[in-house]
Amino acid sequence: MAEKRRVVIVGGGAAGFFAAIACAEGLGAGGEVALYEATAHPLAKVRVAGGGRCNVTHACFEPRELVKNYPRGGRELLGAFHRWQPRDTVDWFAARGVETKTEADGRMFPVTDDSATIVDCLMKTAEAAGVNLVTSLGVRKVERAGTDFWLTLTDGSNARCERLLLATGGNRSSAGFTMAESLGHAIEPLVPSLFTFHIDDARLVGLSGVAVENAVASLRETKLGAAGRQGGPLLITHWGLSGPAVLKLSAWGARELAAANYEFALGVNWAPPHTRETLVRELAEVRGKNPRKQIATWSPLAMPQRLWERLVTAAGVAPATPWAQVGNPALAALAAQVTTAEFRVVGKSLFKEEFVTCGGVRLSEVDFKTMESRLCPGLHFAGEVLDVDGVTGGFNFQSAWTTGWLAGQGMAGG
Repeated sequence: MAEKRRVVIVGGGAAGFFAAIACAEGLGAGGEVALYEATAHPLAKVRVAGGGRCNVTHACFEPRELVKNYPRGGRELLGAFHRWQPRDTVDWFAARGVETKTEADGRMFPVTDDSATIVDCLMKTAEAAGVNLVTSLGVRKVERAGTDFWLTLTDGSNARCERLLLATGGNRSSAGFTMAESLGHAIEPLVPSLFTFHIDDARLVGLSGVAVENAVASLRETKLGAAGRQGGPLLITHWGLSGPAVLKLSAWGARELAAANYEFALGVNWAPPHTRETLVRELAEVRGKNPRKQIATWSPLAMPQRLWERLVTAAGVAPATPWAQVGNPALAALAAQVTTAEFRVVGKSLFKEEFVTCGGVRLSEVDFKTMESRLCPGLHFAGEVLDVDGVTGGFNFQSAWTTGWLAGQGMAGG
């Protein structure tokens, strides 16, 4: 009777669980799959993601479009997404009783709006597949012995396996990076990817909570090209600016902004598709049609009143000024504040619980058909331990599901 294949998965997050399930279901009675989670709380990030609702994936079902949302790893993920993409993720959860819904911006959530629905599904499916989940016990180091891996666990005990998956996430303190290096892999430098911008500017003081549904933010002084200009909702916070437009910029500019010590110029157009020129013309028409109305209390733009008032003041116009008394230079100054405002960013904050890292295991050293190491046979990777990261909106979970599924299939076969 053939000996059972022993598989160890290090890391009980989204990628680790998905890989464990795929591998255990693929091996059936022919293998043993153990999943080690160093903490007492597996799937912790899944549980808190999306404000506790869990943004499972994004309604983008064309791989070539999907990869455009990954500042790092898009090229490698193209083939991977042809094998497992958001539609497969949605179908997988649906087959296990979890229905999803699509919101206006493309983000997909369980219809329950409760991340516990996703956590419970993964836990129950893993148990049914025969995955041996071990919590509060991590892997301290790994050594290669012939075709086997010998693991030293955090309690001093040992384990042996023929296939090993590192799915330890992107935290720089993760033992996964140390283990990958010990087995010959290079680690691309680790820096934060999703973060918000600290701005100390009188135009924003007191406006915390004010949001603009459609704005364009752009990084000045960078070489990012089109990626340095991102549209979407923009949120004013007590420390500066946040929201999808800022988070996307932080992802695309992760390395450059880290190199600049998070001090840089940010441009904001609060009212796209207006340019300064088109807005000057529109404001002139408003002035002609509403001469007696006060400029601060009557705005022609769909933006929060408090923000409009602040921009009027920043343009050097007294709020009580009637439109008829606003001269052409003042119109130009106001149009500039609305469409070409510039802010000085002086730092960053991590985006709540959705911590994502730029950097990780070098992608050229991994076969994205099976997620197996090109340097160390039997070693696989999945999730954010790789130098892969996406913008906000469910894309990081999708890369976790995809790489986890491919790794699980790869460890079960071959």
